[in-house]
Amino acid sequence: MLTVHPQYIKDTAGQSLVILPQNEFDKLIEELEELEDIQLYDEAKKNDTGERIPMNEAFKSIESKR
Repeated sequence: MLTVHPQYIKDTAGQSLVILPQNEFDKLIEELEELEDIQLYDEAKKNDTGERIPMNEAFKSIESKR
């Protein structure tokens, strides 16, 4: 579980802002990116048809589109 120690302040317009220590912010971003990767993986698995191509053919296809 991620532990954060937020500080709440208001700017001159009265908008609420949250301040986090840099290391907590970095960890939060890392966790969000990992969650996004998991979601993308889950989506890819859901749409997986089982079709595969050899790696060298994949590289050739990629290179031909550059």
